[in-house]
Amino acid sequence: MPSRPSQSRAAAFAVAWLAYFVVLQWSVVRFRVPIVLVLTACALALAAWQWRRSTVEPTPPAVTGMLAGSALATLVVPLFSYLGDTALAVATTALVVGALAAGALLWSGRARAAVPALVASVTAYAVAGATAVVGDPAPKIDVWVTLQQASDALARGENFYDMTWTGSPGIQDAFTYLPFTTVLLAPGRWLAGDVRWALLAWTLVAAAGAWVLATRLPRGHAAYSSLPGPRWRGAAVVALLLLAPGTLTQLDQAWTEPLLLAGLVWWAVLVDRGTKRSAWWAVVPLALACASKQHLAVLLPVLLVWRPFGVRRTLATGALTGLFIAPWFLASPPDFLHDTVTLLVSFPPLKFANTLYLLALNSFGVTLPFWVTGLVVLGTLGAVVAVVWRRQPPLAEVLRWLALVLLVANLVNKQAFYNQFWLAGALVVVSLALAARPAVRSAPDSAGRTATHA
Repeated sequence: MPSRPSQSRAAAFAVAWLAYFVVLQWSVVRFRVPIVLVLTACALALAAWQWRRSTVEPTPPAVTGMLAGSALATLVVPLFSYLGDTALAVATTALVVGALAAGALLWSGRARAAVPALVASVTAYAVAGATAVVGDPAPKIDVWVTLQQASDALARGENFYDMTWTGSPGIQDAFTYLPFTTVLLAPGRWLAGDVRWALLAWTLVAAAGAWVLATRLPRGHAAYSSLPGPRWRGAAVVALLLLAPGTLTQLDQAWTEPLLLAGLVWWAVLVDRGTKRSAWWAVVPLALACASKQHLAVLLPVLLVWRPFGVRRTLATGALTGLFIAPWFLASPPDFLHDTVTLLVSFPPLKFANTLYLLALNSFGVTLPFWVTGLVVLGTLGAVVAVVWRRQPPLAEVLRWLALVLLVANLVNKQAFYNQFWLAGALVVVSLALAARPAVRSAPDSAGRTATHA
């Protein structure tokens, strides 16, 4: 049985997780000072957790409480969706029933509950996702329009960085993502008519990676000797990933952060195997994620100084990312740089962004200069790099450091929305897959040396 301090830490994590995701569901599409304060408090709590290196293991009461709270939030907290009444009822019912069923099954803490809970979570997510796609075949958001039409352009061999979008309610003449967002989501459009089918599939790929992280011991680890075991933990993490408050909105709006999570989780899976070869293969999913959205580049300095991945693999990731995006850059450098860099820098603040930037603007009329927000992000990144370089922490802690960097960057951004905050929270949840991991003997760094890994 977990000790009383362990139970207290698990309970505190459950409260923070619920507060974080409940206010995120509430945040679409509205700015409220309490939302910003809760998100900021969660960032400070994560920083304190990381600094103190406290062990937080998910316990059956905590996980059941989180899933029950998620079900309640789905019902009572304002939920943004374009779905009609019938489709909305079907989707929310699936998420609520799935969360309650998974929570009830995981209450026992027994391994035999893992697979039924996993099935309940995946089924609920799949039903809600399918209902979102079918029930809202044309969501009124520029993300979906640009992804659909960029996928069509890719099929025709056209450069989607010099296109003008038809019927977009927002951006009309730019593709603001890196190209592999389209490359990886286009099969959903080609095979089933909607990129959201591919996004749903990639979300399940990320969940599968979290299950593998929890259930497979890498080379050099001893066996688990206590309950809850790895299979239970894997099912709990998958349930918390797939059934968090706001999940339906993310599905409906075609927000692409689950694609990035899939790359980061499978990077972690391959690094966690503890072999030199698998760590080199980890470059591939990480580069695919980096070639999909720009802001993941801010994570590479952290991995550069973490020896189980190291300098050479990080540089290889950058090179492979460059190779992935090169065809679109070379086709028209001015269009590419305009869409992916200069336009984003010049974007006006998003009035619904629940960030400290918008808090200063909306509440005090102060527009924070770019150098202030840049200093906060670079200062946080520098501090995290220094700590990781000195400590050489286990993988679970590294995932949370990455989450903290993203979370701070979101908080000082002028456009951060549910999906960006979701990715930071999802990385923290994935780190729980490695909770209570027995000690490992060693793992090779990029030069073949050994380093403590867990």
